[in-house]
Amino acid sequence: MNPFNGLDLGLGNLYRMSPAKTRSISAENFTGAKGQGGMATEGTGAECARDLGQGWKVSPSVNIAPGQTLTVADIDGPGAIQHIWLTCFPDSWRHLILRMYWDGESEPSVETPLGDFFCNGWCERSNVNSLPVAVNPAGGMNSYWVMPFRQKAKITVENRMGSPVVLYYQIDYTLTEVPDDAAYFHAQWRRSNPVRYKDVHVLLDGVRGKGHYVGTYLAWQVNNNGWWGEGEIKFYMDGDQDYPTICGTGTEDYFGGAWNFEQPKGEYASFSTAYLGLHQIIKPDGLYRSQQRFGMYRWHVMDPIRFESDLRVTIQALGWRSGGRYLPLQDDIASVSYWYQSEPHAAYPQLPDNDGLEVI
Repeated sequence: MNPFNGLDLGLGNLYRMSPAKTRSISAENFTGAKGQGGMATEGTGAECARDLGQGWKVSPSVNIAPGQTLTVADIDGPGAIQHIWLTCFPDSWRHLILRMYWDGESEPSVETPLGDFFCNGWCERSNVNSLPVAVNPAGGMNSYWVMPFRQKAKITVENRMGSPVVLYYQIDYTLTEVPDDAAYFHAQWRRSNPVRYKDVHVLLDGVRGKGHYVGTYLAWQVNNNGWWGEGEIKFYMDGDQDYPTICGTGTEDYFGGAWNFEQPKGEYASFSTAYLGLHQIIKPDGLYRSQQRFGMYRWHVMDPIRFESDLRVTIQALGWRSGGRYLPLQDDIASVSYWYQSEPHAAYPQLPDNDGLEVI
């Protein structure tokens, strides 16, 4: 096997030649076939190109009907998805369900609302300037997670809206050998609305197999006055029961901040860096928008959390009450967990209905 097979392209290896083949899927080339791009004669741009004809942006996007699940990529391997770009209107971000399947599996390895996957769970765009996920003006969503597959990759988008959704997308991938030790990419969405009193928000549970945890996104709504981020994140792995192997010291600490994210005094400071950020701060407006909302991410790219057989991840919602005592909070927390593992994976909990997904 060629040790340099197109999966390990980084800045340090960018000058090296590889036998890998580059391909791309979009509404202008639904299959990614070589020499088949820009051939459409009908599509969402056909009317605009009526004076120009074939080859002039005839099919830049797709319409997904209400209730429709559209297969946006169906790729024969071996290979790896290297970059995903897409955009659609924010009101649909919680009700478009992104799923990914590897090597013919019947249960998806990725299942999450589309916006949350790109760290935008509140249906209001917030830019993200990180290494694996970038969201740019005015709603360009990018993923650089490497997603290897050996036989087949399938990506679908389900429209749970009551109206059609226009989706622009491009999926860039490589056809290449996949190393024997390459694991499969996974992502799972969960929500506690609200977190039960004296309980925790569970990000992951029931993970079985060998792998490594690589990222966390939280969409957090605060339902009390005061500071909300005293809670610890905990990683139970490889047989841990009552107590975890990894226990954090506080929510803002885990996401790379400190002291309430407060700067200057009396204000939250947003930040977005390569591996961690508090990139979204939504303030009450004095009328109907009554609660504070936050978006934050933490990528374990430089410090993956490796497990041999099983993994469970939880976070506490914890504030303060009188007498210098902790207050268990009952906040609205939605999360996406990102990890790599060997297959097969355990089935995910069923996603809630539209009311359970809704930003309210």
